[in-house]
Amino acid sequence: MQNRGMKKWRPFATMPEQYRGLQEMIKKQAEVPQPFLTEDQMEQINFILIEALHTNKQVYLTYYKRGQCITETGVIQFIDSLGKVIVFIDNAFKLKNKMRLNVIIDVRFV
Repeated sequence: MQNRGMKKWRPFATMPEQYRGLQEMIKKQAEVPQPFLTEDQMEQINFILIEALHTNKQVYLTYYKRGQCITETGVIQFIDSLGKVIVFIDNAFKLKNKMRLNVIIDVRFV
């Protein structure tokens, strides 16, 4: 007897539009609004960023992106205070990440 390649039953595979819709609903439910920072919190973040840049210490950097608060570990490579941008090199992939200062929620030394 020849095996004709049985396929597993995939309930949502027959309706990709419905599957995408469900994924979007689940994603939207997990979203959080961007936290509001006080002047003191922003000043504290600024001091830690500057110290981390000058001492080359690793930091936990928490930032807001697409409804999520994301924390990564790495090193601050560059701060552009006029352009309000930093360059952060993450430990996981050693990639340079350029991000705006207004998305940073928290910075702490490792």
